[in-house]
Amino acid sequence: MNGIPIVLRALHDGERDLEQRLLAAADRHRAEPEFRHVAKDIALWSHEHAERITRAAASHDLRLPGPLDPPEPGPLQTMREALGRAVGRQPAPGLLLLRDLRDLHLAATENSLSWEMLAQVARAPRTPAFSSSLPPATRRPCASSAGPTP
Repeated sequence: MNGIPIVLRALHDGERDLEQRLLAAADRHRAEPEFRHVAKDIALWSHEHAERITRAAASHDLRLPGPLDPPEPGPLQTMREALGRAVGRQPAPGLLLLRDLRDLHLAATENSLSWEMLAQVARAPRTPAFSSSLPPATRRPCASSAGPTP
């Protein structure tokens, strides 16, 4: 057995998670239009990557779940935010944005490593046809960031 199914599942889960995190951050930072638009664009890339991975996984008899529904804040988070506003314990919006940017960067970096692992596994002697089914690996604009762009 080769490692392609394992890496595909990790990468698929990572892209779906990154998409959800980006959409949630875009929603939290509605007052920052530049951030919001870029986050939604990159979330779309992650969505497209997850769809491509799903199609590629089918050739390895791996069934991956379809797209996720847009994220909705859970009842606990909604209550926590409301209580924080009520007692005046809400961090400055700039600090929240920095925290989100850090978390998004870490998630994108994890995906970048998964893309590299997939490239290494696909170059193995027994899987040359698989590597040609994936899009060319170009980098996202996030330091040494995550996966191929559409």
